[in-house]
Amino acid sequence: MGYQSGFKADLFEGQKIFIPGGGGGLGRCIAHELASLGASVVLAGRTREKLERVLDEITSDGGEVLGIYTGELRDEQVVTDLIAEILGNHGPLDGLVNAAGGQFPSKLEDLSLNGWNAVIENNLTSYFLTSREMYRQCFRDHGGNIVHIGADYHLGMAGMGHNGAARAGLANLTYTSAVEWAPAAVRVNCVIPGFIATTGLERYPESAWDSLKRVVKGAPISRHGTAAEVSAAVVFMMSPMAAYITGTELLVDGGMRLGSSSFLYPREEASREIRPFEGFHRDEKPALGSD
Repeated sequence: MGYQSGFKADLFEGQKIFIPGGGGGLGRCIAHELASLGASVVLAGRTREKLERVLDEITSDGGEVLGIYTGELRDEQVVTDLIAEILGNHGPLDGLVNAAGGQFPSKLEDLSLNGWNAVIENNLTSYFLTSREMYRQCFRDHGGNIVHIGADYHLGMAGMGHNGAARAGLANLTYTSAVEWAPAAVRVNCVIPGFIATTGLERYPESAWDSLKRVVKGAPISRHGTAAEVSAAVVFMMSPMAAYITGTELLVDGGMRLGSSSFLYPREEASREIRPFEGFHRDEKPALGSD
């Protein structure tokens, strides 16, 4: 059994898509779905072993990985050279899905400048560099499609203010590049996941695991999301069906920002559930669970 996508099997036939961060988490799932729909994918990240694993998985499932590349995506010269190498090896690409990044919890009062800069560079600067270089070296002449994977910054991000600042900057980067690059037939959008049940949750301190399990109870759809539900949003934004959508943020969060009740009426007991979409046949759930 391969990836159980809801999109038609040849949706991206003949397209080549670059996925920084494709070695794990959401990037791995997105790479699998795009490959299952006919795309030839190019993967990049810091750890070659993770990229090789995804290459082997996709290949054994019948998909195509054109190449895997390692490099420090926060370094301007590295990114410039990396994009040039990829284009030189594989020719013009059709899309970019920015799924790399990383953060750690810290109160602002305890946050060092080095820690602040590291997360800004991970979650904003690297996205700017990869999208700028893809535009300069390819999309400006050929058109293209960019989707960033962000995080919900709209109500602040207590305990991770550096990440909130980076993600707010990413939203503005999305808006601005959507306007500036539209004349070259380039669309730019951002998909914002909520609390998604991937192994990335295990990176948070064990003392926070119970809170991670409970936090989704405050959303209308009171469960964790799946990687496949985020990937489906990315696939839609990358597809021709979204041809009139640019400069948009699409939240995949179960309605978390809305809350689950009001001061007038308590939350009603659920009479039925909105079942998760579990299309990713190789999905890996976090050890802390998702209940």
